[in-house]
Amino acid sequence: MTTISKVQTRDARFDLPDGAGSDSIHVDPQYGYGVTLLSTDDGLSGTGIAYTLGEGTDLVCRAIDILAEPLVGQEIEELMAHFGAFQKKLAEHSRLRWLGPHKGVIHLALASITNACFDLWAKARGVPLWKLLLDLSPEDVAELIDFSYLDEVLTKQQAVQILKDRKSGRERRGVVVDIGYPGYDTSVGWLGYDEDKIVENAKKAIGQGFKAVKLKVGAKDPDKDYRRVNAVRLAVGHGIEIMLDANQIWSLPQAIERGKRLNAYKPYWLEEPTQPDDVLAHRSIAQEIAPVPVAVGEAISNRVLWKNFLQAGAVGIVQADCTRLAGISEYLAVSILATRFPVKVVPHVGDMGQIHQHLVLFNHIALEHQKLFLEAIPHLKEHFVHPAQVKDGVYVTPQEPGCSTDLH
Repeated sequence: MTTISKVQTRDARFDLPDGAGSDSIHVDPQYGYGVTLLSTDDGLSGTGIAYTLGEGTDLVCRAIDILAEPLVGQEIEELMAHFGAFQKKLAEHSRLRWLGPHKGVIHLALASITNACFDLWAKARGVPLWKLLLDLSPEDVAELIDFSYLDEVLTKQQAVQILKDRKSGRERRGVVVDIGYPGYDTSVGWLGYDEDKIVENAKKAIGQGFKAVKLKVGAKDPDKDYRRVNAVRLAVGHGIEIMLDANQIWSLPQAIERGKRLNAYKPYWLEEPTQPDDVLAHRSIAQEIAPVPVAVGEAISNRVLWKNFLQAGAVGIVQADCTRLAGISEYLAVSILATRFPVKVVPHVGDMGQIHQHLVLFNHIALEHQKLFLEAIPHLKEHFVHPAQVKDGVYVTPQEPGCSTDLH
């Protein structure tokens, strides 16, 4: 029996090298986590993280303190057997719910708590998260998820059937565990880097085995964007994929105009072209810049918004993030939901790829999502006990028990 005896929080903030992490809106970020630490009566611990940009991490920790009170005294196997129902109770806290609902500080706190529960559960079973999830029955996976407000597009029974229908071919798809999951280098083209540096970074990334790199766009002078993208395209050639990320800076007319011009450089996607809650604007952009898909996710806070984006045809690349959604549980809901629409799933990694290196294996093996790329950001490697390993441009499958979230 592994019973939670104590819940603690940690406000973890990390400074970045000059220019790293910078984009069109976040000019001087500090990467941070609202951390949930679960202690048990048998000496195990669980670590959950929710991503921040520094300021306000203390608010997330305070919300964790309040929301996590019901965890004390919970036996982990009993808790996870019906975790979707338990998570719903936390999310619907009758007084705190008003501060969301299902978004902002409260939802980030729920993400951290949820991720800590999954980490503890995997450690209690002595397996990495990806194996834990793959070993569960379809019914057990469905019990992890709160399906509230998804009824008209995805019920618990439908989720179970989706998982059952994709059982065939699991062994064939499972080879990804041995060969690893492809990464793409997202640290090549921060907006604070000059043109020479991004060209140098792109060449270095290709030399390290990456087949795809990402550049930030959204400069005040649009010509600067075109010059930077053109310079990298010339440096890496047309055999390498280039992703472009505007980080929400443009209005709808700007996004359409600039997106069409950027299409000349054959980007793999255009990411966050406008305000992240504006579903209809994203649909318009998707229609105008096709066949280049629109990618969104790092600022889409819950499964209901994801339902709207998918129903509207406003997204082609689902960048769901378990440190923005209500943790691994709600991430699974979105990933299963995405199977009902013709979209690709490539997570955003607010966790620096630590948890998502597990989740993409589940996506591909259990849900038959296409094996594409997983974002790779190296800036916080030194702070994790078991940092994600990327060799020759490929994520090496983690073997340590848990979610790879323990911090030094």
